[in-house]
Amino acid sequence: MAVPAEVRPVSTAPPDADELRRRVEEFLTAHDPAALDPLEFLRARFDAGLAWVHYPEGLGGLGAPRALQPAVDAAFARAGAPGNQPERNGIGLGMAAPTILAAGTDEQRARFLRPLWTGEEIWCQLFSEPGAGSDLAALGTRAVRDGDAWIVNGQKVWTSMAHEARWALLVTRTDPGVPKHRGMTYFVCDMTAPGVEVRPLRQITGEAEFNEVFLTDVRIPDAHRLGAVGDGWRVSTTTLMNERVAIGGAAVPREGGMIGVVARLWRDRPELRTPGLHDALLRLWVEAEAARLTGVRLRQALAAGEPGPEGSAAKLAFARLNQEISGLELEMLGDEGLRHDDWTMRRPAEVDFTRRSPGYRYLRAKGNSIEGGTSEILRNIIAERVLGLPGEIRVDKDVAWKDLPK
Repeated sequence: MAVPAEVRPVSTAPPDADELRRRVEEFLTAHDPAALDPLEFLRARFDAGLAWVHYPEGLGGLGAPRALQPAVDAAFARAGAPGNQPERNGIGLGMAAPTILAAGTDEQRARFLRPLWTGEEIWCQLFSEPGAGSDLAALGTRAVRDGDAWIVNGQKVWTSMAHEARWALLVTRTDPGVPKHRGMTYFVCDMTAPGVEVRPLRQITGEAEFNEVFLTDVRIPDAHRLGAVGDGWRVSTTTLMNERVAIGGAAVPREGGMIGVVARLWRDRPELRTPGLHDALLRLWVEAEAARLTGVRLRQALAAGEPGPEGSAAKLAFARLNQEISGLELEMLGDEGLRHDDWTMRRPAEVDFTRRSPGYRYLRAKGNSIEGGTSEILRNIIAERVLGLPGEIRVDKDVAWKDLPK
């Protein structure tokens, strides 16, 4: 697979909005979306620096302000340009790419970022474990050095897209003799490597978009390590901060998402209306709009720097609102809302709330307060890192991981 031969230095004069507009127009003149193969078009767009414009030159960007990205995307959409299917590779685009950019070597960035952005290679995230619960730092998957490689053994769970992924973000335990946050190391794992086994996890919806992954003597080259040995917690934090922004801070129009579904139901089915339901709908509409505007502010702050703990608040609000709004929809529909459209065992490539039945939405929303960081953990982050409240007492803070109760 072709990758850029070298990483060019960041321009000393980042392009402004007018310059980006000119570059997009010139690119579209030279690359007709209707005539080119979609993958060929996406590769050329990446190489022109018009993929994610705030990334460095040679890595799909031009070192431009991040705030200019929506205008570039809109210009390509108006021209009928092919998309890179972010709904299939949300983990890659929202989590893997910024982590590789922040912690990867030049060789890793050149190898992984281009096929990630074009959608040629799908990514998943091997973080959660059955024995660690919500405490990522308690993970026990072991990586043992073996020359210029590492031998990995363990089990991961709740892994979205593992059944389609080519690569995975993997965090492991490399030193059990130090406190849990200090003995972790972060890798890129080849999901086609010998010893990687993916098993579906059937959910309450009947589908299996999640998986459990068993790692048995999986050999990972040291060249696929992200960050220093023992620095896995810091690299993981980069991933998690971006994950919560990706889940809770996505750009949506007014009445986008779940609140739009219920608002349309209210307008289309006047026979369902009651004064109590009217009050409940108005309250949730206002809260959804407040969350949407907060997301706008979050993305503006993100354009000026790296994501911070504020993303945890956005993700927390997203989970609560999805659950309350889907519950209100069922309350409005009564018996009609209890029907589940399909209990077929499938392994979908994306999660779509808006085009499914009310029963599906209600059941699937239950997972929103678990995936991407449980709501309980997010409340701790908000309390301690945003509000500055005293931290919880942690008796395991200075205890070696091997000495912790298992």
